[in-house]
Amino acid sequence: MIIDCAAYVDGCRVSGEPTLAVIDEWRDKPDAFVWLGLRIPSPEELQDAFDRIGIDELDVHEVLAPHDRPVFTNEDDVMSLVLRTARYADDTERVHLGEMSVMVMGNVMVTVRHGKASPLTRLRHEIERDADRLRDGAPGVLAAIVTQIIEDYGPTLDGFERDVIEAENQVFDTSRTQPVQRLYLLKRQVRELEVAIDALHEPLVRMLRANRDRWSTDTVDDMHEAIEQLVRVVSRTRSLSSLIDSALDANLAQVSMRQNEDMRKISAWVAIAAVPTMIAGIYGMNFENLPELQFQFGYPLVLGFMAVVCGLLYRNFRRSGWL
Repeated sequence: MIIDCAAYVDGCRVSGEPTLAVIDEWRDKPDAFVWLGLRIPSPEELQDAFDRIGIDELDVHEVLAPHDRPVFTNEDDVMSLVLRTARYADDTERVHLGEMSVMVMGNVMVTVRHGKASPLTRLRHEIERDADRLRDGAPGVLAAIVTQIIEDYGPTLDGFERDVIEAENQVFDTSRTQPVQRLYLLKRQVRELEVAIDALHEPLVRMLRANRDRWSTDTVDDMHEAIEQLVRVVSRTRSLSSLIDSALDANLAQVSMRQNEDMRKISAWVAIAAVPTMIAGIYGMNFENLPELQFQFGYPLVLGFMAVVCGLLYRNFRRSGWL
């Protein structure tokens, strides 16, 4: 589906309707820059765009196939960059990874987005108000796209952080409910996000190294800033992963402490119950010569003795913290 297709000359939008015909009209004009934005296009739709641009090096099925990690290629006259987008669903506590493919050939740039994360409509409107960036052509817009996708990792990490802190608080809660399953799920989701964004650093460095001499100073500076921001995001993701590990360790320690407390309580009650059990067992034997068998108050005396001994044991266990 075509989201937008426009031509820009001297920092201003000059095309009319957002159709593929814009490519035919402006692709051969050296002072123009064309930006085609697609979302989940069909192979036929993408192939039509490639034919109009003159891209023969890329196979549409490979472009549309899911990628596990970011990829940068620079073959002949076509530069291609695949980025992973991320969106966090707070209700399910899951991260949904999408994909953004950017292809540049000459003065035409094509963006293909899969997933709901990092839409470019707002970014396009902002760039159209920045004539200086549009004058840099595709490299300037590419740097802006990379920057937005990296910035969009922030809200995803914010959502993770809120849920991790909430789960950590549950670990130290007085209730006996332990969020082990929740913590492991968050750990797996954070790890999946970390793999996706950490792998972006190497393609961005390679792309900047390959185009440093051809891009403007502003574009190069924007890419440097985006790479530095990515490093901070990766560091924050790893810190979040370490926080989950600490919460899991604390949870394990809490479970162990509670198990020890339970065992002490069980042992204390067993010791208390052993006194009447032992005395009742002795008096239940078939012996004629047992103490106080003929005494009128023998039965209440034995019961009182058992109660006193059990009471003393209970008091001592309470003082020692076992009960």
